[in-house]
Amino acid sequence: MVRIVRSCLQSMLKLVNSLIGMVGIAMILYAVWLIRQWQEQMGNLPFADSDHPVPWFIYSFLGLGAILCVVTCAGHIAAETVNGCCLYLYMGFIVLLVMVEGGVVADIFLNRDWKKDFPEDPSGAFHQFSKFIESNFKICKWIGLSIVCVQGLSVLLAMLLKALGPHPYRHYDSDDEYNVSTVALLQDGRQPPPYVVGEPMYGAKPGAWTVRVNERANR
Repeated sequence: MVRIVRSCLQSMLKLVNSLIGMVGIAMILYAVWLIRQWQEQMGNLPFADSDHPVPWFIYSFLGLGAILCVVTCAGHIAAETVNGCCLYLYMGFIVLLVMVEGGVVADIFLNRDWKKDFPEDPSGAFHQFSKFIESNFKICKWIGLSIVCVQGLSVLLAMLLKALGPHPYRHYDSDDEYNVSTVALLQDGRQPPPYVVGEPMYGAKPGAWTVRVNERANR
């Protein structure tokens, strides 16, 4: 029963973690599109040395998307191995992301001049993005809440997997923790028949008695 529950939790964590990875890939694609727009307007890539200010919004989107993809890979490894260290590392990354997102959302809702807290973006993408959020506030609000719920669900699933522990026949921290009874169904537990090493015993051959009788009869 525990094995079935563990397998279900692993599958659910992989599915939820895949949603986070899809968000990261979408952010990377949006950043690539912004880079393409910057190249068409300025004639060079934003990573090249130029006299223009640094387009921090493009860098932020690209870096955050890459971080989400790395966290997704870490989550898949943690879900597959059910390793305690990997699960703790994965939960730490997710909690840190939720804290950063919560800080940004709190600043937007509590501060009317929240745009002044961010530096000026030379690409103009930040202004377009903020206008899009303001014009589609309800949709963006539900999308943001969905992302936070997915991240919270991933932390909950990771905590449940950590409580159940790894598969007993896969992972052992030391040889002392190995128990033969846990692999009784995987290996043949029958012992070979005992035998005693000693001097060999020789018996009479089946035809020896007949040969001796014939010899006496001929005499």
